[in-house]
Amino acid sequence: MEGGSVRGPDEISESWRSRVGGYAVYPGRGVARIVELTTQEIAGQRSEFLVLRMVADDSRILIPSGNAELVGLREIVAPAEAKKIWEILGRRTRQRSAHGVTWSRQFRVYQDKVRSGSVFEVAEVLRDLMRLQTRKELSFGEHRLLESARSLIVQELAAVQASEATEIEREIKAIVN
Repeated sequence: MEGGSVRGPDEISESWRSRVGGYAVYPGRGVARIVELTTQEIAGQRSEFLVLRMVADDSRILIPSGNAELVGLREIVAPAEAKKIWEILGRRTRQRSAHGVTWSRQFRVYQDKVRSGSVFEVAEVLRDLMRLQTRKELSFGEHRLLESARSLIVQELAAVQASEATEIEREIKAIVN
C-alpha cells in the first residue's frame, strides 16, 4: 500500500473489536449495529467474524473480520460529514442536457454510485431521482434505485443524528423539493 502500511489480521480484528456496540455501514445494505466479534470453526478452520445486525430488517450478517475492509464495511459518517450530505441534498444542480445521454447509461451511472459505498454519491442519486420524479414518472428500475438510495441515506443520517427515520425522511423531502 502506497503511503501506508498493510495491517495484519490481528490489527484488523482489534480495530473492529473496539467498535463493538457501535454502528457500521455495509455498502448497498445500510446501517448495522456491530453486535460482537466471534470465532467459529468452518470446514475445520477457525475464523474470526464480525456479527452485524442490520437496522432496517434486523437480519444478521457474519463477515470474516479480515474481509471487513474488502467488502467495504465502514464506520458511519461523522456529524461534520452528515452536514455535507445535507448540503448535497439541498444543492441546486444545473440540469444537464439529456441530449446524447441514454436512459440506460444514466441508470447505470446511478447504480454504480449506489454500489460505490460512498454516502455522498448515494446522496446525489437520491437528490437527482427525487427531483426527476417531480417532472416525470420514474421507471420501475429508477423507482427501486430511489427507494434504495433513500433507505441508505435515511438510515445513516438517523444513526448519526440519533433521530427517527420518519423525521429524517420529512427533512429530506423538504430540502430536496
